[in-house]
Amino acid sequence: MPYIEFRNVSKVYKTGSIELRALNGADFFLEEGELCVIVGQSGAGKTTLLNILGGMDRLTSGRVFIDGRDISLLKDRELAKYRRNDVGFVFQFYNLIPNLTAYENIEMASQLVKNPMDPESLLAAVGLSDRRNNFPAQLSGGEQQRVSIARAIAKNPKLLLCDEPTGALDYQTGKSILKLLQDLSVKEKMTVVIITHNSALTAMADRVIRIKSGRVESNTVNPNPVDIDYIEW
Repeated sequence: MPYIEFRNVSKVYKTGSIELRALNGADFFLEEGELCVIVGQSGAGKTTLLNILGGMDRLTSGRVFIDGRDISLLKDRELAKYRRNDVGFVFQFYNLIPNLTAYENIEMASQLVKNPMDPESLLAAVGLSDRRNNFPAQLSGGEQQRVSIARAIAKNPKLLLCDEPTGALDYQTGKSILKLLQDLSVKEKMTVVIITHNSALTAMADRVIRIKSGRVESNTVNPNPVDIDYIEW
């Protein structure tokens, strides 16, 4: 069985008598340790798919299996445990705790699990050792995003989910962050899922999933992923 499997997943949001179908029978799978890039236009259903995969939203119909476990059947407490222990999130809008420093935001995440990564080393990996004692309001948008990424990685999760992780970063910083994500997949065997509008990033992926109008159009394996250092956009 694949490490992740979406089976005919639909998600419908209702506002009064109006229904919005964000996912419409989405099917895909990916293997453990793969770096997967999911591409599609705005409104295609990428973020909804990511939120269901991470246990932050519930599907309307279908099944979702992670490592053989059907997370679509989990009760709220079990789902919270899954999010805490197994999943790291890189949000598009940072979601840092404003009254904690950069270091403390990362350290807090590391205290949630049994085998975390070292917060100090992660600060260095994202190039922010000299900003460890700054609060989010004292950081630029790009710096806040880097703290968000380090915080997600700190839990040493089995599954790392990234929603446009380089959207607020300049070109060179973005490449360094993508290099870190690629290395986590290759060296740590972490399963990494990145959703993006940037089709150029598909070259770095082990697997590329294209989504349109709530459906998966294609799920292809890239036999020769390219090091991010050699990708231009």
